[in-house]
Amino acid sequence: CQQWGFERLVPCIDEMTAKCTYRTTIIADSRYTHMISNGDIAIPRQRLAKGYSFSHSSRFLHPHPVSEELDSITYENTTTPMAPYLFFLGVGTYASYQRTFEYPSGRAFLLELLCPPGSDPARAEQALDILEDGILWVYLFTGPHCYEHVEVRHEIYRLYTKRTKLRRRGADEEDLLRITRQMEHLDQEILAGYTYTGSVYREIGMQNSDFGGMENVGNTTISTNRLMPFAGMTDAGFEYLMRVKLHEYYHNLNGSEVTGETPFEIWLNEAVTVHIEQQYHAFHFGEEYSRLQTVISLLDPADGTFARDTGAAAMPIEPDGFNDPNDLITSVTYVKAPEFVRMVEEILGKEPFVWALSLYHRKFAHANASRDDWINLMGSIAGMDLGPMADGWLKRSGFPTVTVHPSYNPNDRSCTIRLLQSGGDPPWVFPFKLALMKADGTEIASTCHLVQHAEEEIILEDVDSPDYYSLNRDFSFYGLLDYHPDEDLLYLQARTDPEITARFLAYQSLASLEILHLMQDPGAAPSQEFITLYIDLLSDTELMEGAGAHFLTIFEDAGDPAFAHHYLAAYHARRSLELAIAQSHAPTLLALYRAYHQTDHTWESIGGLAAFIRNRQVKNLCLRLLARLDTPEVHEIIKNQFRNSPVSTDRMHAYGLLIASTDPERLELFREMMDCARKDPVVWEQFLAATTSADADDLVSLLREIEDSGYLRIEQANDQRAFYGRFARNRKVSLETEEGRSFLSDALFRLMVVNEYTTTGLLTTFSHIDQMDTKTHIPLMEILVNLLNHASSLTIQQTLKRIIMGNPTALATYQSLKGHVSDLEL
Repeated sequence: CQQWGFERLVPCIDEMTAKCTYRTTIIADSRYTHMISNGDIAIPRQRLAKGYSFSHSSRFLHPHPVSEELDSITYENTTTPMAPYLFFLGVGTYASYQRTFEYPSGRAFLLELLCPPGSDPARAEQALDILEDGILWVYLFTGPHCYEHVEVRHEIYRLYTKRTKLRRRGADEEDLLRITRQMEHLDQEILAGYTYTGSVYREIGMQNSDFGGMENVGNTTISTNRLMPFAGMTDAGFEYLMRVKLHEYYHNLNGSEVTGETPFEIWLNEAVTVHIEQQYHAFHFGEEYSRLQTVISLLDPADGTFARDTGAAAMPIEPDGFNDPNDLITSVTYVKAPEFVRMVEEILGKEPFVWALSLYHRKFAHANASRDDWINLMGSIAGMDLGPMADGWLKRSGFPTVTVHPSYNPNDRSCTIRLLQSGGDPPWVFPFKLALMKADGTEIASTCHLVQHAEEEIILEDVDSPDYYSLNRDFSFYGLLDYHPDEDLLYLQARTDPEITARFLAYQSLASLEILHLMQDPGAAPSQEFITLYIDLLSDTELMEGAGAHFLTIFEDAGDPAFAHHYLAAYHARRSLELAIAQSHAPTLLALYRAYHQTDHTWESIGGLAAFIRNRQVKNLCLRLLARLDTPEVHEIIKNQFRNSPVSTDRMHAYGLLIASTDPERLELFREMMDCARKDPVVWEQFLAATTSADADDLVSLLREIEDSGYLRIEQANDQRAFYGRFARNRKVSLETEEGRSFLSDALFRLMVVNEYTTTGLLTTFSHIDQMDTKTHIPLMEILVNLLNHASSLTIQQTLKRIIMGNPTALATYQSLKGHVSDLEL
């Protein structure tokens, strides 16, 4: 239902604090395979006699023909009182796949997957495998004692996985029983985490959904394209799939059993759940890979959380107001708020944090908790008042920028690191992790310091002189560093720092200097020293297998506010840099491509697949660099991957490179791909995303052709996100070209009468008009003003007003030429 949706169905107090039990009777056409609501079945499904008379309470139902056969079923949800926004009622026709999940302790409940009729049974079983793995992981590796008897927990996990494989192969029952008894014995040595309390846990495919998933107390809905590991799913889609399954399952505890008090505290439901989800992802993909993925999502200059947190549409984690609860479903809630939780964990320590979290879940079980409840409880475990820290992070947008001035005194062998923070008054409170490093990557000393003031000093005594400083390790605080050591120290750190995020920040500083240099002088040659570093890192097998090719991301960012949000110029600079890398080291790139090309893999386990996903990233990065050469020889390599790879990720990556190339077959391949993709919703979504984010010179004409094909379904949320959403984020076209602006404007006018949530998301694309080239100010502001004049949705109107007024320079320029814009008050 979402917040305030249940009151549209029945007269009720529809608040998050209105936790109650439910008895629900469903009467529907007997041809439906499933009639579902929350809780357990109280009266089994039965056929009603023809001519059945509806009760007075059912008078609002649509009348049924006398000839229609009806069934009835009744559910009772009494174990866990739940808030009305968690109510679920679903009637439909699905293929059902079931299995029993048995905890190592012996307790069991039923898992059910409801997917489209005709779905591949093998893929459905794999989906249940992933769900089962997540449930087991929560049981073993969360909870107040999860850092105790870690070896025993891993052994139980190994035995459970072994039993699953043996059972699937038809092993002898005595062998299976032997493993079961081993697990039961080991289970007595640990105190496990959350145990599901229901008798059935369902995942239900929902094809047209604004959200990837929604917890509904035993009836989780998941976007159908992310429900199962379909053959057409890319690696990024698979990672999302495993995350969303774990995320929605953990909501049974954090969100359903313990619920935030008001919609303002939706972050309380989501941030901790994302924190647990990230730990699960790291369990399978590795901490380095997983943490780096999050850091990149923060730093992306075009669409990262930092960019969104400083633009005209920025909102605090806990705003003073909103137009609709969906306004709170943003990266601030799902990325920034989990970083706040992570900072609290850093202050408490990992073990005290899980104790505090468990105490929170026990104290407020089957009840509601406020922000202060969570903060005060965490503070009591930390032994300090976390209220001022929480006020800063939750009630204002933005983040700190920390200027660092280190110095070393050889006389008393002390090192002083002076910190000056900006971006907030009162100052932000956060943990700051750093280390003094030797040239070979050996740590001299390290500390984690709690920053509470605008200026602070950290003094490390009796230490050797460091060769370089490793700052904001593990990305310990949500913010940016203003630190500019000599380039030779950055190169040294980028090669030797063992902490992956600090090493990545050093590499990014060097990449930004290259982009700045090429934006200032487009005809200049990139630095050979940087190109050598890039190839050396790409050739570092240990780095690529641990962190993945994400480490070598080159943002279209000069690291200088004067050049920020000049998207086309930054793109050309990155293109020049990548072309220089390819021209200098084409044989190396081709050799690496071929070496990693041998790593294609089919499904066996999440952990096994994770290794091959990282390898595919390296292979496709090599191919993308080679594609910059744009030669017939490279075109043939790309087309070979496009036509022959069994992996969707490889095919989609090759497709995107082909349509951005000068290959004479590119348009033929585009139409071939469109015709193939339209037959499969998963492949269609990937096709739309790959096309709209491509670097093709004629991109808008390709998109017009997709619109005219009749295959695009604008009423489908997946199509909206993949087609219009991804195009909007391709800002070098959508905002900085005339044809791109025209296409985006048309799209917004069409979408705002179809889906206001998608529309408001797309509008954030305009958040930084003031920082863009002045020649774009009037045409972009004109789009916004025209939309405002025609928008009927209050939510869209208010979002437009915030963005228009949040770009005062562009607004003033527009009004000086076009006249006053009226009715801008919020």
